[in-house]
Amino acid sequence: MRWLPVSVMIVALMILSAPSPVLTEASSKSITFDDFISLGRVSDPQISPDGKHVVFVVTYYCKETNKGNSDIFMIPIEGGEARQLTQNPGSDSHPRFSPNGEWIAFSSSRGDQSQIWLLPAHGGEARQLTHVSTGASGPEWMPDGKHLIFTSSVYPDCPDDDCNAERIKEEEDNEIQARVYTDLLYRHWNEWLDERRTHILITSVDDETAKDLTPGDVNYPTLTLGSSHDYAISPDGKEICVAANEERNRERSINNDLFIFEIEGGTKTRITQNKANDNHPAYSPNGRFIAYRAMGRPGFEADQYRLMLYDRNTGETIEAAPDLAEKFDRSVRSIVWARDSKGVYVTCGDAGFVSLYYVDIRKRKTTQLTEKRYISSVEVRPDGKQIVFLAQNAQMPYEIFIADKKGKKITQISHINDAILATIDRKPLEEFFFEGAGGTQVQGFLLKPPGFDPAAKHPLVFIVHGGPQGAWTDSWHWRWNFQMWAAPGYVIALVNPRGSTGFGQKFTDEISRDWGGKVFDDLMKGLDHVLKTYPFIDGDRMAAAGASYGGYMMNWFAGHTDRFKCLINHDGVYNLTSMYGTTEELWFPEWEFGGAPWEGAEDYAKFSPHMYAKNFKTPMLVIHGGRDYRVDPSEGFQVFTAHRRQGVPAKFLYFPDEGHFVLKPLNSELWHNTIYDWLAEWLE
Repeated sequence: MRWLPVSVMIVALMILSAPSPVLTEASSKSITFDDFISLGRVSDPQISPDGKHVVFVVTYYCKETNKGNSDIFMIPIEGGEARQLTQNPGSDSHPRFSPNGEWIAFSSSRGDQSQIWLLPAHGGEARQLTHVSTGASGPEWMPDGKHLIFTSSVYPDCPDDDCNAERIKEEEDNEIQARVYTDLLYRHWNEWLDERRTHILITSVDDETAKDLTPGDVNYPTLTLGSSHDYAISPDGKEICVAANEERNRERSINNDLFIFEIEGGTKTRITQNKANDNHPAYSPNGRFIAYRAMGRPGFEADQYRLMLYDRNTGETIEAAPDLAEKFDRSVRSIVWARDSKGVYVTCGDAGFVSLYYVDIRKRKTTQLTEKRYISSVEVRPDGKQIVFLAQNAQMPYEIFIADKKGKKITQISHINDAILATIDRKPLEEFFFEGAGGTQVQGFLLKPPGFDPAAKHPLVFIVHGGPQGAWTDSWHWRWNFQMWAAPGYVIALVNPRGSTGFGQKFTDEISRDWGGKVFDDLMKGLDHVLKTYPFIDGDRMAAAGASYGGYMMNWFAGHTDRFKCLINHDGVYNLTSMYGTTEELWFPEWEFGGAPWEGAEDYAKFSPHMYAKNFKTPMLVIHGGRDYRVDPSEGFQVFTAHRRQGVPAKFLYFPDEGHFVLKPLNSELWHNTIYDWLAEWLE
């Protein structure tokens, strides 16, 4: 680790809060890939039971090993020097303090597979707790401090671990690797699925024997459309609450529900009857309520999440914060209870940021606590007087912060990346607004390049976000990092058009059944606004880029505008009909385009870029991953063929070992360098 003097730490704090960059003399150079890959990625802060320390995870990526490695750190809650607790080969993650604060349970991939380990909180060697043949991860302590629950991918018809071990060996020894499928959802995201299901098991700290608490041919917790917190333990330790989808046509269903499993006896009870998506259960400290998130519309994965309360005494369910949905028009991201059980802290996407809110459950009233910040992973100090959370922006990746319970007096307590960041010229995102389609107000951001000269003319890269129900936010994006895109000298423009989240549900809804309509108008009007407002942009040297839906829009741009010198399409949708037949989550295209292609859904042809291939003239860099099962690589093959067949300059960068995202360090370096070369070829 590299530690900094107080003066440098103060500079880092000023950078986080200042509307314009605060730079030292050393901060004059553009970020390089080696800088970028060397930064630590902070996650999962957890407060000790005595409220004095925070444990957290830092992940570093390495070009030499071509992979990432995570370790566990601890820091005093008031700030100070962070101490690294683990440093073994293999990633250590998901640290959880025992109720008495003596132990830290965590997942570790040291060895052949992930297992649960126990580490003395005050120093000492870790010991392996589980030896489960199917692996173990995500530990959570039972209130008695003598047992833990964890997740494992098991064969649902196996009664014990011996059976699982035998089945695994049979598969490994079988020279025939062919599989037969009769159901859809036979692959998901970046992997082919098999007969195993994720279940929750319980074990004792004194006896490694594990018991399955959630038997059945279902993933407990859910495989798809879950949250970051889909299983929870009641304060009395008598039950767990789990989000799961028990419907058979899971490829077309978003119907996650909440189920309670009794620890003794194994009785299962469904507590939600909603046909849309319910997830993220959280027990109140007094045990009275289970708070959770609920969508309203079956089949729509981007509906507004509302905050619900299930009363364990009466069995009744109410909406805890109707004003959060109606007055603020915001969708819940995460939930954590106040220590007195009188309220709930929630985070919500909020117009290009992620804000913190407090919900008084007695008054059913919501108060917004923060603005213009990107906040996540909120934890409440045991005395209830302070909160700890992660915060980031476009100039700085996540670090740990502490504030009072009203979200004020915010102080940064971790400084993992100060040494590297202090040497780099990082510009802030500058927010702007303009009139989009129909006169609707639309938000955008602008990022100036390092060493910016206002008197010069700078080329522009116009980047479109994916989702399509997503948003550009003031955050440190690890895959599409704005500082990295600006590093060669480009101005970066980002627009949150129709379909973007954090601007109200109506705004989000207005992309469905209209993929190339109002959203395209918003983007073009945003580009017009940027060119009119910022005279230092060279309108004759512009490129556009995007991934997933953003890649779709690159294909749509190719057939509908010649404003750009070149395009960059990463994992983009090209042929909507073939995309339907190869993607794994069918509810998505069926909602977005009004059904299956053979059911008379006209939007497949109306908004499919491949129908406009005859108009292609703009050079395109096509990038795709061979293990991308959300947008099959055949989409990349098709658009590359369409360009080259018509004599339009094009280049295809193919990663056989990557999915929808490019994650391996050396692949990421090639990705960045190929993009830089492509932009330089056409813009300089």
